[in-house]
Amino acid sequence: METHVAVVGAYGSAGVVVAERLADEPDVELTLVDDGDPGGGLCILDGCMPSKELLTVAERRFAARDDDRLRGEAHTVDFERTIEQKDENISTYASGRRSHVESLAERDNVTLRRETAEFLDDRRLAVGDDVIEPDYVVIATGSTLNVPPIPGIEDVPFETSADVLDATDFGESGLVVGLGVVGLELVPYLSEAAGMDLTVVEQLPAVLPDADPVFGSELVEYYREHFDVDIRLDTETKRLEQTEDAGVRAVLDDGTDEKSVEADQLFVFTGRKPALDRLGLDETRLTPEPGWVEDTMQARDDERVFVVGDANGAEPILHVAKEEGAVAAENVLRHRNGEAVQPYENVTHQVVFSGLTELPYARLGHTAASASEAGIEHVVATREVSGEGVFRSRDYSEGLARLVVGADGTVLGYQGLHPDADVMAKTMQLAVEMELDVREIPDRAYHPTTPEIIDGLLVDAAAELDE
Repeated sequence: METHVAVVGAYGSAGVVVAERLADEPDVELTLVDDGDPGGGLCILDGCMPSKELLTVAERRFAARDDDRLRGEAHTVDFERTIEQKDENISTYASGRRSHVESLAERDNVTLRRETAEFLDDRRLAVGDDVIEPDYVVIATGSTLNVPPIPGIEDVPFETSADVLDATDFGESGLVVGLGVVGLELVPYLSEAAGMDLTVVEQLPAVLPDADPVFGSELVEYYREHFDVDIRLDTETKRLEQTEDAGVRAVLDDGTDEKSVEADQLFVFTGRKPALDRLGLDETRLTPEPGWVEDTMQARDDERVFVVGDANGAEPILHVAKEEGAVAAENVLRHRNGEAVQPYENVTHQVVFSGLTELPYARLGHTAASASEAGIEHVVATREVSGEGVFRSRDYSEGLARLVVGADGTVLGYQGLHPDADVMAKTMQLAVEMELDVREIPDRAYHPTTPEIIDGLLVDAAAELDE
């Protein structure tokens, strides 16, 4: 007897992995549902891939402007050409994703429905005009923009990250609400490429809240110095209103007093939330709240519903979504066969393309703070970019890196806020996930010398252990 599995959100990064795995099972009937237009997944259409197109052009301008060894006027950004090239590339990527899913649907056991799915009850789904009763449902609907309920926001025009990815015209000044991952990546773009005078408001007292505090502090100072951004941390946006010249006025409260700020444009970079609103979950036993999805990717209240990727709200990262999709597919089969389902085990992995990728932040595994909270005995080694010859030779002077090592020598975690930290993340992933002993990692000269900051951390951490 065939097992019927419905995957809602089949074009996304998590959904396509589930589809690939289950399409190979001859005794699985697979219904793939996606109403995305044109379809292709968040990362391809409105996330990490198009944003890199914009960051790249601004980074090249910034690198030349910020180097006092160079003379002459800085180049201006051709926004029309930038967006045109971005659209061409994104169209190619998305078309490839759609073609792949459509090729899966050519199999006898797979059906692709380019329609909306909605729960009628725990076991029935309305898909277009039809009703299906799958044995299992995998929710992979991704995320949607999170717009905060600030009084007056409904009366003021504002731009989101998706709008910025298509914009070719900007005002002289901007007010940015939110300095999380999206803000950290797009604020320098608005400053450097568009030349905007920016005021940035963040309700939290620090950026990079999951990092050790020194990393967020250094990044804020870098933005203030290099991009001339007015950053207001620990500040609430109390209300918004439109000015007579079609700009925006905001009343800000820093806990001491209220101040008014005006700008030509309002940008809302307050992150994303799981895209669940159109699924009809009120008709089911499912209750989306913290902890509603187990480590097995099963919904806490219904073991036959799996929730993967951004939809579960756990860790909205492309590569995590793919891994969750693989775990969900395997666990569907295990559950059907009466076997024990397996939890998804993930080493924390974060990369923020901050500072126009000139000063990215990367984290693998434990921070010093998280190791302490977990009660793990450890030592910490920290290196400054200013002390590394290879970075000085490349005209970099700001940034740092940190290694967290267990008392037995095991590499527990790495954080980097420095050039190429994003590239070095893979190397440090190996050290963390393979539980290498810091004293056994080869101390050997090699080219290129960029990762010498890692060599220094290894030596320093080994010395700490010896002491």
